[in-house]
Amino acid sequence: MSTELRLHGHINEEIEYYATAAGCRTAHQHFFHALDDDLRFFAPGNELILSPDGIRQSGTGGTFCEYMFGVDQPLSDLTKVGIVNRLMLLGAGYNQDGQLEISSRAGGTQSYEDIFLKGHAVDNYFFFVDGLKGTTHRAQQEEILCSIGKQLKRMAHLDRQDDSQLAESLLKLLPSQSTIFLVRLSNIKNRHFQQEFQSLYYKNRTLSEQALTTVDELASSLNLAPYQQERIRIDVMYRHRDNYRIIDDYKKILIECFHQGDINKQQHARLTRLKTLALRNEIPEALLTTLDEKLQSTISKIAREPEYTAITRDILQDLILRKGIDNRDMIQLLFAKQHARRNHDHSFEQLLLESGQLFDEQIREGAPLSLLEDFSYIITFFDRYDSTSTNISKIAFMEHFNPSETLLRSLLESRQEFNHLVKGLFNKLFFDEIMNSRYLGSYGRKKVICLKKGLDEIAAGISTPSRLEAELRVIDSEEKLYLTVLKATKDRIRTRYSRYNTIAEQEELLEELNSELLIRGKVSKRLDPELFQSVIHDIKKEALYLRSLLPEIIANNNYDLRNDFLANSGLDHFYIEELERDYFAINQLDLHHLQQLRSKTI
Repeated sequence: MSTELRLHGHINEEIEYYATAAGCRTAHQHFFHALDDDLRFFAPGNELILSPDGIRQSGTGGTFCEYMFGVDQPLSDLTKVGIVNRLMLLGAGYNQDGQLEISSRAGGTQSYEDIFLKGHAVDNYFFFVDGLKGTTHRAQQEEILCSIGKQLKRMAHLDRQDDSQLAESLLKLLPSQSTIFLVRLSNIKNRHFQQEFQSLYYKNRTLSEQALTTVDELASSLNLAPYQQERIRIDVMYRHRDNYRIIDDYKKILIECFHQGDINKQQHARLTRLKTLALRNEIPEALLTTLDEKLQSTISKIAREPEYTAITRDILQDLILRKGIDNRDMIQLLFAKQHARRNHDHSFEQLLLESGQLFDEQIREGAPLSLLEDFSYIITFFDRYDSTSTNISKIAFMEHFNPSETLLRSLLESRQEFNHLVKGLFNKLFFDEIMNSRYLGSYGRKKVICLKKGLDEIAAGISTPSRLEAELRVIDSEEKLYLTVLKATKDRIRTRYSRYNTIAEQEELLEELNSELLIRGKVSKRLDPELFQSVIHDIKKEALYLRSLLPEIIANNNYDLRNDFLANSGLDHFYIEELERDYFAINQLDLHHLQQLRSKTI
């Protein structure tokens, strides 16, 4: 007969415990004992003690928790699909050959600070098992690993599972007559911060200045360390449903590249697309760069060093031999930086880091301080390049992003600095590339053209940053209105079976939309008929693509037909890709086929 015992209590104001024993009744009639300030859980050969300062454990089992996004994760787990949890068995470790070894006997002690810092910030599980068949510690641990290891590391949403259900699920995987003892430690302050941050972030998938202030004040009142705050924030942002799909797709491609040892052109194109999509969806860049740093650093992209890296290396090495850096060198370095950013090449940043360390050593050995000044000059330009590129990309790709007058003044200063090196450099570095992006939508293109023209006019003294800000807001308002009308029109066509082919049907639909949007407060005046006709025209193109062209493209692998539609339809590239993904999902088609179609995009 199987039974279950549960115990709940608090270790201190910050940490509470939930203990569960499930399995053979005779094995856990008395599974805990309180002695002074310690709480002891035990079974023959197993002991787990909760003291005021930490946890002591010996015997079988170990600890497990969910991996938080961005924390240190073994490459062996990171490069396998489906692994979401960390499992550490007592006495287990990897040898120099990467093989798992289990000692004959082991125990361990951990402070609560280490548990919630190195493991999960909110919930960590400790467990041991009684009733195993093995006669030695090593054999028993191997038995546990073989029984529950694979499933436990892939068990989704540990934070949503009831401890009783979790214990029962694990018990079913273990040999009969086993008893599992499960102790969950939960950090009350970290959970409170996690829940409050999630509540604020999930409202709009971003944080206003007021919300950021609220979060900072809460962290201060809870006395949370900055590193703990950051890992909780990143993990919450990753788990938002609109973020993790893009991030997981990005991770899957990097895993493919890791296993094959390089990144081919198709994979590079897919990574670039997801990077741009992440920016468009306001996904924090840290979520993707974290994966880049962990996986791309292990991938040899090409056997030969890229030309832009070789040029950078030569210029940096020359700094040691001569004084100063001229404009020609700085221009070459900026275009090298552009290539590295375009290729997501983090080895470029590693080269800069290594050069900085080398220069420090040279100065300590007697080299002139001018060497450090020259390197600082380069880094300052690179930082300005990164911030300028990021801000222009936000204006181009992010819906409802309204640059402040302060940001526009910063772009104007950058324009002056880059053009001081050579006339027209600013446009070549930033506008030429972004205008050629196939992911730049129609309204994004309008914003970029407006920005370029506005900065030129401000520099010429015939406009002002406030005027440029107002002009960009007008375009943003036009985009917002278009998207509102497009959504409302599609919803009405779908739910009310409205027709829109004849002039009379379109006029009737326009009247219905005017009434609906005015009543709901979505618009303040009647819709412009030209805007409505533009929406109808786009809906017709969308219907043509989904009903006629896309089925033919899929059936015949007609890449030219898809490229022709992308080039001439006038619909945003991102929007078409979202339509395609929905079509494949609804019709249960292989997404790998969709990736092949996209890889042939011109």
